Amino acid sequence: MLPIRTERLLLRPFEDGDLPALYEMQRREDVTRYLYWGPRSLDAVRDFLERMKLMTGLDEESNALRLAGVLPDTGELVGDYSLFRTSREHRQGEIGYITHPDHGGRGYAVEAARALLKVGFEIYGLHRVMASCDARNAASETVMKRLGMRCEAHFRENELVKGEWTDELIYALLADEWSRRPVPSAAPDGA
Repeated sequence: MLPIRTERLLLRPFEDGDLPALYEMQRREDVTRYLYWGPRSLDAVRDFLERMKLMTGLDEESNALRLAGVLPDTGELVGDYSLFRTSREHRQGEIGYITHPDHGGRGYAVEAARALLKVGFEIYGLHRVMASCDARNAASETVMKRLGMRCEAHFRENELVKGEWTDELIYALLADEWSRRPVPSAAPDGA
């Protein structure tokens, strides 16, 4: 199954050589603004990368698929894209996406997340896949909408993140909704 090729990306497991690019992404305040964690040190990113390298599928040993999105021609890291199994019994999953701001607005997050939805529904047999974001993160909400996910909840001040009460949006898609979706156009869609 791995790597996964999309129209413009190669989604593959993280490797040791990804450390410099991953650090350049995770050390940035504009990348971590709406995440639970703030900018990371090189040592923290190195430790995190060691854990990410083990996240290679939804199987007996792992409930996470964490993939580096790279440009096939150059190998440049575009983002960090993930699929997690949140419930084995209920066949539930969650997608996540972080795109380096230098590559934002080109549709890479939608392209990678769409590939992960396909894997979740068509390979791992998930029934429902959700995504969430800080309600202030308009770019993330746009990705969820472009994936055809529907808003299931807007939780008001439900989490204390970095000392601030924040709202959270929950979007989701069911397997039967995925199977009935219109085929997306090949043109980049801006997120």
